[in-house]
Amino acid sequence: MPGHISPITLQLIGPQSWTEVPALLCYDPADPFAVRIAFGDPGEQDPADGDEGIAWLVSRELLQAGLEHPAGDGDVRVWPAHATADVLFLHLRAPSGEALFELSRGTVAAFLRHTEALVPTGSETGLLHLDQELDALLSNGGPDAPGR
Repeated sequence: MPGHISPITLQLIGPQSWTEVPALLCYDPADPFAVRIAFGDPGEQDPADGDEGIAWLVSRELLQAGLEHPAGDGDVRVWPAHATADVLFLHLRAPSGEALFELSRGTVAAFLRHTEALVPTGSETGLLHLDQELDALLSNGGPDAPGR
């Protein structure tokens, strides 16, 4: 089942200026709980080749909640602007630093609607093969796997 990719431009909010940052919002039904935000020029990225530059995995549920009210804690936080209907803030924190972005709430909402059409909320676990993965882990990779 193919996923969904949507280009987006984020505004990196700096102390004295804002910088446009192109990115891709990527959803893969094989990882149904996550949305990948791949930063960089979409024309230079080729997710099929694994060349996606800097990318963050963000919970789809967190993005959905952040459209309506502040959501998240720790490394990823999302909240809507009160003054403008189409503004969403995204705060990312890593050991190397942190960044605050402004992006289009409408673009994120439309992207999330596409992901819902692919995998409705609540049906994600049906796509995961947890029993098979757990069996493989517990058997150390399978019945003939070395190392046991």
